[in-house]
Amino acid sequence: MGHGGEPRRVQAYDGELGAAVARAQQGDEAAFAMAYRIVQPGLLGYVRGIVGDDAEDVASDAWLEIARDLGRFKGDGAGFRGWTATIARHRALDHLRRQKVRPRATGLENDILELPGTHSTHDQALESLSTERALELVAGLPRDQAEAVLLRVVVGLDGPDAARVLGKRQGAVRTAAHRGLKRLAQQLGADGEPGV
Repeated sequence: MGHGGEPRRVQAYDGELGAAVARAQQGDEAAFAMAYRIVQPGLLGYVRGIVGDDAEDVASDAWLEIARDLGRFKGDGAGFRGWTATIARHRALDHLRRQKVRPRATGLENDILELPGTHSTHDQALESLSTERALELVAGLPRDQAEAVLLRVVVGLDGPDAARVLGKRQGAVRTAAHRGLKRLAQQLGADGEPGV
């Protein structure tokens, strides 16, 4: 169960992630690398949604802090995803304050698209177009809605964990995610594409 009595949103790899984090806390570098490979694509997509093209630099700063403070983390795989998202969000907001600019539109998330898969080149090309279009649409949402959608869909956090990352009430995050997804569905409908 997540905080607030709701069932925690479980990702297929959360058990593996939790075990890797526990081993990494004992000094196993290969386990830390495994945790990084599991978490990084979603985390980078989330950060890109906040800072745009500077996402890799910001995510690198976040991973330095994650590595430094890993011994203080207590929790399971889903908790680790939430903890890393919180750190990444703080680094992204610090970056924006330093840049004194509003979040920029997101671009194609190349790191996600370059992951090896079992799909054919044709399937991968279609998926790339879908991912690019989805990120463009999410970038057009108001910031609170975009962050809620990215945390829930890209990072895979449950409502309570997403609320903790954003420092908001769970209901506010649920409403922002619902409004963002509804707006995305309307945009897809207006573009002549199937609704969500």
